[in-house]
Amino acid sequence: MRALRELRRDLHREPEVGLRLPSTQRRVTEALAGLPLEIRHGAALSSIVAVLRGARPGPAVLLRADMDALPLTEESGEPFSSVVAGAMHACGHDLHSAILVGVARSLCAARQSLAGSVVLAWQPGEEGQDGMALMLGEGLLEAAGAPPVATYGVHALSGTLPHGVFGTRAGASHAAAAEFAVRVTGAGGHGGFPHLARDPIPVAAEIVTAVEVFAARRFGPTDPAVVSFGSVHGGEAHNVIPGHVTLTGTARAFSPDAARLVAEGVHRIARGVAEAHGLAADVRWNEGYPPVINDPHEVALLESVVRETLGADRYAPLPHPLPAGDDYARVLDVVPGAFALFGAAPADDAEPPPGNHSPRARFDDALIEDAVTVLAHLTRRRLDAR
Repeated sequence: MRALRELRRDLHREPEVGLRLPSTQRRVTEALAGLPLEIRHGAALSSIVAVLRGARPGPAVLLRADMDALPLTEESGEPFSSVVAGAMHACGHDLHSAILVGVARSLCAARQSLAGSVVLAWQPGEEGQDGMALMLGEGLLEAAGAPPVATYGVHALSGTLPHGVFGTRAGASHAAAAEFAVRVTGAGGHGGFPHLARDPIPVAAEIVTAVEVFAARRFGPTDPAVVSFGSVHGGEAHNVIPGHVTLTGTARAFSPDAARLVAEGVHRIARGVAEAHGLAADVRWNEGYPPVINDPHEVALLESVVRETLGADRYAPLPHPLPAGDDYARVLDVVPGAFALFGAAPADDAEPPPGNHSPRARFDDALIEDAVTVLAHLTRRRLDAR
């Protein structure tokens, strides 16, 4: 597994952001050289899809790893820190890419005993660019000639699960993640004569408060929602009332019904509050990724494999869904599967360790071997089960 650790660190040193990852694509493809794989690259993005066909006929299983970085300047202090200004693997996607290479090698070595096909997908653009939607549009689910009967992925976490512990949950494990902007339009004027203007600032503040109350009181604990405003922009001078204010935010929900209710509520509240004051509000809503929904039977199989291969203490059910989003949800929406999370903060890290997306995030690549073991055994078990 030393070669996989070296691959991970090479990817970490030279991260790439977004949908176009030519260097990452090249390095991963080179790591697959010589394996009995049918490899093709994406057109709309720098994706890699590799198909392994077992020696005997059978169903197909799809495995996915994301491989894009974040637009952050690294502060982890690792000796293999990013040399690219403003880019960092702060979410573990470099680990995921190396893990899937290891799974490819393991399954290729066992090709003669495989009954079916394995589709291995390395995906750019998970961090907000919806790369999975593009890969699905380019025929990911038809890569093996027949739709997969199951799908699996892994994701490193810093601080959510104990070091080396795998876990997930049946049903929702990640939220639907929407983005929105509210533009409140009034009429500007002199700060000393507010009665001659239509001030959008207090109206925008009232919208923020009303939406926060709506999110807190409209949703129950079994199907919650989270709404957060991330920016407020309006005005340039201390004594001038601006003509408009723009609010931006994010909404997270764990079911399609709750996601729909959040969107309807923000639209209704923003427009209603503005209209009550004689102003106007325009809402732009980007639905983003759907919730990650794990199949109960695939989760049970994952748990069984982890306990059998790594030990009973290496699996812990995730008690609650995470308010993070992931576009792997688009695959799980049409193919039953399980998204396995594992605690990867180094054992000697601070307590609590910096979380995913922190410029100080660190991940223990000694766990690559364990993740390869889990995914490879899980795939073989699923193919054997037909």
